[in-house]
Amino acid sequence: MIDQRLQELGIELPPVFPPAGNYLGCVVDGDLVYVGGHGPINGENVIRGKVGGDLTLEEGRQAARMTALSILATLRAELGDLDRIERIVKVFGMVNVAPGFNQTPAVIDGCSDLLVEVFGDAGRHTRSAVGLAELPFDIAVEIELTARLRSA
Repeated sequence: MIDQRLQELGIELPPVFPPAGNYLGCVVDGDLVYVGGHGPINGENVIRGKVGGDLTLEEGRQAARMTALSILATLRAELGDLDRIERIVKVFGMVNVAPGFNQTPAVIDGCSDLLVEVFGDAGRHTRSAVGLAELPFDIAVEIELTARLRSA
């Protein structure tokens, strides 16, 4: 169903980006799956820079959307099927911000909106959106996610 929904929306998931250090992209623990920090990466395309300086708010939103797609690609690779996800529980969004930029919730809406588009009400989640002075490799956003899996 979720793959069909992605197709209806014209969404193609990017290749899975490997972790940038000694950690796993995601871990399943019981009925929860924890996805570690992902950035706006689609193959060779990476969105870098500070939102509110190098990037506009809309470019930041697009970076958050791209990051959500990367997260979904990792989840599909780990779970085999996105239909195993019962609910998105929590999103933690970090935005690489220029001094004075405080619209981080609007940036992370790019991720949240995509999750609701794809999963419907099951994509609605609790969330934090914070601004940071630096992110690894100067990426524009980094996002973590927790989801609950369907009972087997």
